[in-house]
Amino acid sequence: MRRRRAAVAAGFCASFLLGSVLNVLFAPGSEPPRPGQSPGPSPAPGPGRRGGRGELARQIRARYEEVQRYSRGGPGPGAGRPERRRLMDLAPGGPGLQRPRPPRARPLPDGAPGWPPAPGPGSSGSGPRLGCAALRNVSGAQYVGSGYTKAVYRVRLPGGAAVALKAVDFSGHDLGSCVREFGARRGCYRLAAHKLLKEMVLLERLRHPNVLQLYGYCYQDSEDIPDTLTTITELGAPVEMIQLLQTSWEDRFRICLSLGRLLHHLAHSPLGSVTLLDFRPRQFVLVDGELKVTDLDDARVEETPCTSSTDCILEFPARNFTLPCSAQGWCEGMNEKRNLYNAYRFFFTYLLPHSAPPSLRPLLDSIVNATGELTWGVDETLAQLEKVLHLYQSGQYLQNATAGGRAEYQRLPGSTIPQEDYRCWPSYHHGSCLLSVFNVAEAVDVCESHAQCQAFVVTNQTTWTGRQLVFFKTGWSHMVPDPNKTTYVRA
Repeated sequence: MRRRRAAVAAGFCASFLLGSVLNVLFAPGSEPPRPGQSPGPSPAPGPGRRGGRGELARQIRARYEEVQRYSRGGPGPGAGRPERRRLMDLAPGGPGLQRPRPPRARPLPDGAPGWPPAPGPGSSGSGPRLGCAALRNVSGAQYVGSGYTKAVYRVRLPGGAAVALKAVDFSGHDLGSCVREFGARRGCYRLAAHKLLKEMVLLERLRHPNVLQLYGYCYQDSEDIPDTLTTITELGAPVEMIQLLQTSWEDRFRICLSLGRLLHHLAHSPLGSVTLLDFRPRQFVLVDGELKVTDLDDARVEETPCTSSTDCILEFPARNFTLPCSAQGWCEGMNEKRNLYNAYRFFFTYLLPHSAPPSLRPLLDSIVNATGELTWGVDETLAQLEKVLHLYQSGQYLQNATAGGRAEYQRLPGSTIPQEDYRCWPSYHHGSCLLSVFNVAEAVDVCESHAQCQAFVVTNQTTWTGRQLVFFKTGWSHMVPDPNKTTYVRA
């Protein structure tokens, strides 16, 4: 009886905890949610607050108009405003959508646009695939992190797929500073949520393999604020630079190539040249080894206006660049060059040259130097990165790079060496020496360059470039059959 009571109590507590977490998912805080946590009462507006409600309404309208510009900004993927979806408008499990209900009347700051935004006249109404119905029975909710405006959670959908949920962080700096200044919690929420809405529109408009996928979104009433917005996106792993420095050069090059392709896409997007004003590793995630930008609420499309080149100074902590002012009164290529130099100082300089194949280092050094001096644009940078990929993938980098006299190795198909491992760096496996090679000749060269290597095992596994993964061994005293491997031992 005691065990039964304990089991019932534990189940009740677990259900309560999960329900509390999912309730806060639509209004998350900067820390993992706790059961019963309340955002607290909204402070009353004080007479000393600068600008009052009129200033808040002006800021809301400015962000609203920015979202409108991006959603209407020319043809391209995702054209048209996202259609508004609400929890009560979605049929459970059905493919169709019911007609949206009109928003309830609610007090707004004078001059502020309504919330949530309704579809514009040119909206296609095709909207993302997932809506509120997909979030009704999620499981495994986990807090991922938060920034200035948003908080991110990881959940598992009923079908088993893991996704990320983004929402305004009710305990974040953006919302908190606004409430302290204006004392209008709902108006401040709309101000912050327009950044999330801007990001949602840009994810749709800038679709690309290196832009995080937007799966859907949901409006739901939460606590004292109606129509809180939650976006549903692809789930990625945070970019940890210290961990990346310990990975293979091939994987690090893939990240730099992904970044080069992304910057080329942003420079030639349907909206124009897009710059990332907040360009740091934390604004990106890794999805199956590919780098993808996830944070676009601080992206900007407009180039900087100018009357002379003195207005076109690109400032960074270590150095500044002066760009030309065009006859049309815009700083030429400032958005593109800002992205490129940030890619150099945060990614290329750390990830590209180190432990690269010796024959590729001169080309890699030229890429790093040219982006560090901004002598190349994104087109030339991407062309050189693609050249490195071709040389590496085709094996041309091995020409004149192999030793003349090799030892003889005996080929033993259908066998492997389960033990007799040693560690090398960088390796795909921490407890052994697992490297990628273009062919058996390169595997022989690697084994000859390691003093402890006496044998190697070629697997049927390949990397993203199609290169084979090979285990290098200290001997072959104990061999076992394996139809998927071939062992080579020093004769």
